[in-house]
Parts: sequence; structure tokens; C-alpha cells
Amino acid sequence: MSSALFRLGRFSFRHKWWVIGAWVALIALMAGLILGLNPKFAKDFELPGTDAGIAMEQMEAEFPALTEQQTKSRTTVVVAAQDGLDKHTEQIDALTKALAGLPEVTDPQQIADPVTVAQADPALASQVLSDNGRIGLITVSQDLDLMDLKPADKKALLDVIEEHRGDGLQVEATSGVMQAMDSGGTAEILGFGVAFVVMIVAFGALIAAFIPLVTGIVGVGLTMMMLMVSASFMTVNQTATGIVLMLGIAVSIDYALFIVSRYRTERNRGGDPADAAGRAVGTAGTAVVFAGLTVIIAVVALMVIGIPLITQMGLGAALAVLVAVLTALTLIPAILGAVGRFAFVPRIPWIKHAEASEDVDTLGVKFGKAIVAKPLPFILVGLAILVAAAVPVKGMELGLDMTADDEIAAQELVKEGFGEGINGQLFVVVHAGDDGDVAAAADSAVADIKGLPDVYQPETVTWIGNGTDPQNPNAGADTAMILVTPESSPASTQTHDLMESIRGFAPAIEAQNAEIHVGGQTAIMSDLSAKLDKALIPYIAVVVGLAFLIMIGVFRSLWVPLIGTLGFVFSVLATFGITTLVFTDGWLGLIDHTQPLLSFLPIFLVGVVFGLAMDYQVFLVTRMREEFLHGMSPKDAIVAGYRHGARVVTSAAIIMISVFAAFMLSPETTNKMLGFALAVAVFFDAFIIRMIVVPAVISMLGEKAWGLPRWLDKLVINFDVEGSAVRHRGVSSSAEEQVSLT
Repeated sequence: MSSALFRLGRFSFRHKWWVIGAWVALIALMAGLILGLNPKFAKDFELPGTDAGIAMEQMEAEFPALTEQQTKSRTTVVVAAQDGLDKHTEQIDALTKALAGLPEVTDPQQIADPVTVAQADPALASQVLSDNGRIGLITVSQDLDLMDLKPADKKALLDVIEEHRGDGLQVEATSGVMQAMDSGGTAEILGFGVAFVVMIVAFGALIAAFIPLVTGIVGVGLTMMMLMVSASFMTVNQTATGIVLMLGIAVSIDYALFIVSRYRTERNRGGDPADAAGRAVGTAGTAVVFAGLTVIIAVVALMVIGIPLITQMGLGAALAVLVAVLTALTLIPAILGAVGRFAFVPRIPWIKHAEASEDVDTLGVKFGKAIVAKPLPFILVGLAILVAAAVPVKGMELGLDMTADDEIAAQELVKEGFGEGINGQLFVVVHAGDDGDVAAAADSAVADIKGLPDVYQPETVTWIGNGTDPQNPNAGADTAMILVTPESSPASTQTHDLMESIRGFAPAIEAQNAEIHVGGQTAIMSDLSAKLDKALIPYIAVVVGLAFLIMIGVFRSLWVPLIGTLGFVFSVLATFGITTLVFTDGWLGLIDHTQPLLSFLPIFLVGVVFGLAMDYQVFLVTRMREEFLHGMSPKDAIVAGYRHGARVVTSAAIIMISVFAAFMLSPETTNKMLGFALAVAVFFDAFIIRMIVVPAVISMLGEKAWGLPRWLDKLVINFDVEGSAVRHRGVSSSAEEQVSLT
């Protein structure tokens, strides 16, 4: 493999303008397709094949008008006054008039004072006004597609709210246009800015620091374009793009950093620059390929869970990593060829040890010598830190709360005035099939539901059919929908038991030639948790098993992959612990509103972090093995690995941590939590496991760390990750190696 990559790197260097032109043409093609197709990312969440998924599918099929309404913006404006809303009639009337004047309002007559609505129609009173008359709900329906909401739509509403709150009247809002997200960009800019500073320190030169940024922008931009184009032909959820941005930026810059750093080392050895680029791609590029392959396996394996959103996240992340690998192998040497002898100028004089030296012991070398001298204390201290960080994991809670910070106040008022279950309604669908009459089954279901505990205002529970007569939709209906509001919170055990009790009516409903399913966010959460629990063990087995086999081929060792895998367990548990401490327990006050961890975070984090963990394992430890194979003692090889790799790996880890941490600035809860968790995971795994524990254990094992049983050695393909076949190409004067250049 190293020979093939050597030829690819040298080709890209020599034919730089063709390679750069090809990348530019590909970007132009994607941009043209986007302009022509005008694709849009989806925002809905589906669970096909589950009870909740079936319920939602039947709702879409049998109640298309209701489903269509759910795609439009319906904002709930909450008004509250401690002295009673009836004391603020004039203020509320002014508010409703302003709300009715918002763009694309579909039914301005329904935007009215909740007190007036309750007095005019007592049957609606419990739905719009709290029992004590202090909290009311105003629904603002707008002909705005939820998928096309703009920040300007949200700002228009917030301006109205801000103008009319005060003087004892509290006005908040949730749902609808409140779900419009800012265009973002701050996190990406901050991530690239930090990366640039780190690379200046790493290379000690300006132009070299720019090269990984250029390829990172190209890689991430192209990936996002490809995802947008694919959204024209398949469902791509907008939530999935967050992790693509995070991972794409991080790995693109990291992989480029390793190639450029190795190119500088090879240039210092002499010979033709094109051959130096070939050797850089043949050595560091081989590590990039296997590191990228490990990440791709980890994220693609998320498909085994069977949840579309997580599958899209995995495939999108895999695409980002694949593009990052390709840019590192082709675009990097092409750009190096374009800048020529100016790659590492102008040098910054006050940055020391930017290049590895055999004569100077840098901080990294000194640290490596300390580890190989007394490895056991480093192992014990490193693992103790991770164990301490993992302790809070026992309090970890999972949920799917996607509420933005500026909706929290409204949600709390709704909970206070209308009960905790108002935000966790259950959509019960009773379907009688083709040409069936659902009335008897629906009446039976409603009667049974009214008798269940934890149902809010059971006397109001009823069903509505999909009949063709608008005046009497229950006549001739074959499908009925029943809206059930729990008294308890969506995440409570009581609500879960209520949902399962309703599903327990299935045999009785089936006896009446019908079927019953429960949908809604609460039901989706329950089914999601069940699928995640069921898929976790098979997923871990697939990811760890395949990656372990790859690592055996990379390191030609059983001990090194085993140590790396066990270290990953410590780092990921510590990550769960710290993330729980910050987001659920409110430690350090980093977030305003505590919440459970996203339900899919554990399984997604396992995949991504395992892939990233193997990245640093490959980049650092392959250099140690390379030096060992070329005659160094095991401990000297470890020190040499620190000499040539510590600065680069540290820089790469800092860049990745910074990119991930910057996404905490995102308004989306998903991006905040994923960014924080990934940043913490990289910190624990890169600096404690890969930089301390793994080298320390390898040091204790000595030569045993680098061996395979004889029978297994014959079966494992030699991938030549160390680049032995290309190590001296272009720098040897022997006739045989001169011929190899042709």
C-alpha cells in the first residue's frame, strides 16, 4: 500500500494544477447541482417499524389535513400574570392585535384573549386558560413551512413579545417559529481560527499553517454540498449535518497536519521535492488511510441500530472522513507542489523546536523518557483520573429534549398552568383496515383509556375519524385518532406505564378487527430507547471487532490493539461521567438549563470516539513501531515516537478539541452536547490514554508488544503502514533505488 500511495503523492505533486483543477471542478459541479435542484434538509424524526412509527405513518396516510397542519408553524404564545389575566385585558388585546399582524397568519380571528375565549366557550376553557386564571395560551398559526423557517420569522415574533410584556404581564413563546435556527457559522470560524493558531505553533511558518486550513475548508464544503445534493433524492435530516461539520473540520485539518508535518521531515532528508511528497503520503498517508478507515467503520456501523436519523449521521460522518482522507492524499501534495520552496516560509523565529531534532530534547521527548523510565506510576495516575471522572455516570439520564433555551420559560409556564403532561401528549391511532368501520373499536378504546390512571381530564377524551363528511368525520371512518394527555411529565415512569397500558389494549382491539398504536414524542422516546438498548451490544461487537482486526493488520501485534481498546473503555466512561455532571447535574454552570443526555448520545459517542481514539493510536504508535523495526530498542523507539510525533499529535488533538468545543456556541442542543462530549472524549483519550497509558504499557511489555504468534503472522497481510518500501526512495544513491523511481 505504501508504494501505491507514494506514487499517488508524487503524481499529485508533479501534476499539481491538474489535481487542484479537478477538486475545483468537483466543487463547481456540486454548486451547480445545488442551484438547479434547490434541495432541502428534513427536520422530522421517524422510527419506522416501531409501534410509534406505525402510528405516525397511519396518521400521515389517514389524516393528511392534520399532518399538513403539523408541517406549518403553530406557535404557542403563553401569557401569565400573578394577579390574574382578567386584570390585563387591554394589554392582551394589544398583544393579540400585534400577533395577528405577523406575516402569513392564517386565522387571525383565533388569536384572542384566553379569558375571552374561555368565557365564550366553556368547553375550550381548560385548553386555553389555567384553573386559577393566571396562565393562558394563544395559538398563532402561520403559513410558514417548518422546514423553511428563517431567523427573521422568529425575530418578528420576539419583537412583538418584547414590546407587550411588562407591567405585571409575562409573555413567552414556544414551538412554531421559535424553532427557527440561526444560520450559525460562529463555531466553524472559531474552530478554524484556533486551528490556525495551533498550526502556526506546530510548523513555525505561516504558509504551512494555511495549507491544512485550505484543505479543511475544501473537504467540509464539498461534503456539505454532497449531502445537500443527496437530499434531493433521499431524506437527509438537518440534525445530521451538525456532526458532519464537527467531524469533517476536525479530521480534515488533522489529517492534513500529519501529511504536511511528514513532508517537512522528508524534505530535510534531501532529494527531489516530489519524492519527498511521495514518501510523506506513503508513510503518514498510510496511517491516514487506516485511521480514516477505522472512523468510517465506526460511524457506518451505526446503521445496525435501524434509526434513520442516526444512520444519516453515521453515513454523513463517513462521507466527511472519506473526503478528508482523499484531500489529504491528493490535494495536500498538490498544494505543496504549488507553493514549492515557500511551503515553510516565512519562519517565525520565536517558535522553537517546530522541527524534530535528534540533538534537542523537547518537552515531548523529556516526557517520553520519563514514561519509559517509570511507566507504572503514569499508568496508575492516568487510569485513576479517568475512574474519578466516570463516577457521575451512575446518575446518567437519557432523553430527547430538543427545546431551545429561549423556549424554557414558556414550557415552565405551560407545565405550571396545564400540568406536566401537556408537553407529552400521546397520539393513539385505531385503524380498522380497508372498508372497515372503526367506530366500535374506537369507542371501546376511549372507554378503556378513560379508566386508566394518570390521564389528564379523562372526561374530555374522545375520538375523531377520517370520514369524508366534514360535518361528521366519524361517520364511515376506518381510522380514529385519540389525543391523550398524561398528568405526569413525558419522561416519568407513570407516563411510560400509561402508554404501555394503552398498547396493552391491542388484543381486545384486534378482536374487533382493528389495530391500535401509540405515537407522539413520548412514545417515540420509549421506542427509541428500546431500539438503542437492543442494538448497543451488537453495535459495539461490530465496531470493536472490525476495528480490532484492522489494528492487528496495522500494528502486526495483538497487545497494542488490545491495550488501545481497553483504554477506550476508560476514556468513554469518563466522558459520559463528565457530560452527565455538566448537562444533567449543572456542574460549573456551563449551561443555563439542565437536561438529560440525548438518548442517542451514548451509542453515537461510542462509535465516533472509538474511531478517533484509533486515529491517535495509529499516528503515534506507528512511528514507534517504525523506529523499532529499523533497529531501535523498544524503549528508545517509544522515545523516538515522542520526538517525531508528540508535537504533531498534541497539535492535532488541541485542534480537534477546539473545533468540537466551539460547537457549544451553537443554538441547537444536539450540537452543544455532541460538541462538548466529543471535546472531552478527545481530551481524555488523546492526552491520557494515547499519550500516557498506551506508551507506558508498551514500555512495560518490551519486545512482546510488537509480536504476533507465528501462525497468525502468516495470515495477516503486511500493509506496510510504516512505509518501509518507500522510506529511502529519492534519497538513496544506489542504482537499484534509482531504477525504482521510474
